Amino acid sequence: MATDGFNRIGLMTLVRRELIRTMKVINQVIWPPIISTLLYVFVFGLALGNRISSVQGVSYAQFLIPGLIMLQVIDSSYGECSSSIFQGRFMNSIQEMLIAPMSAFEMASGYVLGSLVRALLIAALITLMGAVLVHTWPVHWLLYASVLCLVSILFSSLGLIFGLLAEKFDHLAALTTFVITPLTFVGGVFTSAQMLPPALRNLELFNPIFYTIDAFRYSFTGVSYLSLGFSVSMIAVLAMGAFLVALRMMAIGHKLRT
Repeated sequence: MATDGFNRIGLMTLVRRELIRTMKVINQVIWPPIISTLLYVFVFGLALGNRISSVQGVSYAQFLIPGLIMLQVIDSSYGECSSSIFQGRFMNSIQEMLIAPMSAFEMASGYVLGSLVRALLIAALITLMGAVLVHTWPVHWLLYASVLCLVSILFSSLGLIFGLLAEKFDHLAALTTFVITPLTFVGGVFTSAQMLPPALRNLELFNPIFYTIDAFRYSFTGVSYLSLGFSVSMIAVLAMGAFLVALRMMAIGHKLRT
């Protein structure tokens, strides 16, 4: 699974394959998060927003958009990588890649980069929608792009890990249903940590998704609950750790050769 040099052609071919796969099921992977975000904006942002004067110096609808972007990026990144690698195992098409002159790093990177492009596309569409509907734009574009990339790498890597561990499709959904979705919804998508009772604020510090949303929202509002440097550092450490675990599993061929 290792090569003497970097196989750029193999890497880009894998990325292109993932993008083609996304485009072929665009009605399943691109439009649903856009439509669900639109519903969230109308139900929560515009309806409930009339009862909330402002949050972090902006309207509630404007406060909501960064959290909704992060919600969809997390879900998309995990879902893309986990389903792609598992389908390859399930249909045994992964064997073609294993005999190709590609290293574990190139294979893992190909899956992650393909997922990253999909996540960035979804984020861009929701950002545009937020600009049109609630007139909010990022004010720190570098932070916006950096956090998006780190979060996508983190959850794409988790998708690879669980895609390699899973024995059936239900196992892929278990992490989303019982861990990712609950932590995302209580991680600051719909409420600011300042709105929570002190005890719940302390519990948020044990929620890794809270750091991602808090740091990303800063790129829109210029305000964060935690230190921006601390939050971004936490995300970077988690992303690096998850990618290294996924890389190790790819290198040893965990459940890839059976």
